[in-house]
Amino acid sequence: MTHTPPEQCTAIVTGAARGIGAAVAVRLAHDGMAVGVIDLDEADCADTVDAITRSGGTATAVAADVSDESAVTQAVARIAATLGPPTVLVNNAGIGPRAELVEMSTRQWDTVTGVNLRGPFLLARSVCPYMIEAEWGRIVNMSSISAVGDAARVDYGSAKAGLIGFTKSLALQLGRHGITANAIAPGFVVSDMTRASARRLGRDFEEFRRSAAQSIPVGRVGEPEDIAHTASFLVSRAAGFVSGQVIYVAGGPVD
Repeated sequence: MTHTPPEQCTAIVTGAARGIGAAVAVRLAHDGMAVGVIDLDEADCADTVDAITRSGGTATAVAADVSDESAVTQAVARIAATLGPPTVLVNNAGIGPRAELVEMSTRQWDTVTGVNLRGPFLLARSVCPYMIEAEWGRIVNMSSISAVGDAARVDYGSAKAGLIGFTKSLALQLGRHGITANAIAPGFVVSDMTRASARRLGRDFEEFRRSAAQSIPVGRVGEPEDIAHTASFLVSRAAGFVSGQVIYVAGGPVD
């Protein structure tokens, strides 16, 4: 069966106030989609929305804690009412504080897994009815190379690994509706998270960045736009036969 995308696609991108999420939102708007920009603080999304509208695109910002069921339901409904039924979802919101296992509180575990794993579940559950009705949809979940193991962040690594399983399960369950689900697993990408890692280690960020680049086969670290390019393909009509995949955007192979 051939599934055809709607004439006008509405995309939702979470964690889109800055960094990877902002780059993805701007790129999808460039691709012709109306974009619902979700982050914790609506005001923080102003730069992303402005970047889209200045280029002639359409976007709206909505504040929501992605781990909060009620907030997610309301955010998706508001975007659908403002921009039209969402048929593209990029689950990018994520947090990853560092802590040794023996020092990690239950609250930290719940908070990290809540944003990184519960959040994508809540968003997908809220958006899927629109996709099923349209008989077309694209879901991209932002995992990480930490999914193969992260000695410094067992909560984050566990959530990102779980997100891969979630993605593959969505692909199996939703494919008959014309919905694909894929995961992107970034490596070192310039972001607030990598800057925070440098601060925790007491290192200058530029030196930290250069050091990381030395271990990457292509000889550089990633930029948010590298992830946005990949997301753009995965949500496109051309990617209709790509589903249940994990694409490591890391400048080289990941074991």
